[in-house]
Amino acid sequence: MNKIILKPGREKSLIRRHPWIFSGAVGKIVGKPESGETIQIFSAGGSFFAVGAWSPHSQISVRVWSFENLPIDRSFFISRIKDAIAARVAMFSGCETRLNACRLIAAESDGLPGVIADRYGDYIICQFLSAGAEAYRETIIDGLQEICSPAGIYERSDVSVRQKEGLSERAGILCGDAPPEVIEIVENGIKYAVNVRSGHKTGFYLDQRDNRRAVAVNAANRTVLNCFSYTGGFGTAAAVHGATHVTNLDSSQDALAMSDKNMRLNGINEKQYSNIEGDAFKVLRELRAQGQKFDLIILDPPKFIESQQQLFRGCRGYKDINILGLQLLNPGGLLFTFSCSGLMEPMLFQKIVADAALDAKREALIVGWLVQAPDHAVSMNFPEGFYLKGLQLQVR
Repeated sequence: MNKIILKPGREKSLIRRHPWIFSGAVGKIVGKPESGETIQIFSAGGSFFAVGAWSPHSQISVRVWSFENLPIDRSFFISRIKDAIAARVAMFSGCETRLNACRLIAAESDGLPGVIADRYGDYIICQFLSAGAEAYRETIIDGLQEICSPAGIYERSDVSVRQKEGLSERAGILCGDAPPEVIEIVENGIKYAVNVRSGHKTGFYLDQRDNRRAVAVNAANRTVLNCFSYTGGFGTAAAVHGATHVTNLDSSQDALAMSDKNMRLNGINEKQYSNIEGDAFKVLRELRAQGQKFDLIILDPPKFIESQQQLFRGCRGYKDINILGLQLLNPGGLLFTFSCSGLMEPMLFQKIVADAALDAKREALIVGWLVQAPDHAVSMNFPEGFYLKGLQLQVR
């Protein structure tokens, strides 16, 4: 088997069982491994550390499969998939009638770097995001089919991150029946229509499940503004739980059309909600100029920070949007504000929102810390798996 030898002193992360080896830590390559091929990893002193997948095009040169010298074969993947599925079964035991969509495999946190698998009803939607995941794609598909028996498995590897691994984007049916254009799921007893073929990520933001419930339990008799609403997940939850009026704001007409569908699926009267198509920063300034106020606002923007070079600009964006949100709230109102940027540290996000409150001249209490749903697991050895953080504020 091909192997790499680390530079002296560069094994510290492996001792902590972190699954990434960056290119700068690689001292010597023994053999000529192909992209995605399994290799052994040794320290400069010759000690074995792990086996992983080689990625010659990425800054992350190796993603570790195992810290034991195991054969990386079908049995390995079957075992890892079974462990991931068993964890979700334990998480959601007793919730089957109120939930039929969740993340089954969360990449590195489930010991399968680069592999994402989400279940929507009878279908599984997959992403293969790394060279190693791509190399064992067929084996992983067979394992999911054997263990889960879905009606079909569909691929959504149509994401730019694959380019960093030297891979082209790809989407399409993998096995079984092709999923319908729109799949109806149930979450917390609420119905949602999901376009798994062309929607964001694998179709829906499953990671916000618990936070949608938090909005729902606070929505009764409140006016709600749902910014960056996508298909209206937060807004639909609020309307079902008694919001007096919900306004969904998004730049995509198609997403807003799907939010209409979600409202209708749940029997929401069309007078109870409205949609605004436009840039959130611009529209919020217009609403402020008009003197509009709301009782509950959700700020769930897309990732503002993709790299360290974008950190300052991204922080400015988060501050600006939170100033606007805080200024649009009635006294006693609630702000649910989020960042899905992995490079945004939770305490930095809290400081940005605190600075926004000062600039907005509003006093605010933190009444809840918000994170990704538990099926989007975070391994203790892989803190990068924790990316979604949020605050629930009560504004005076």
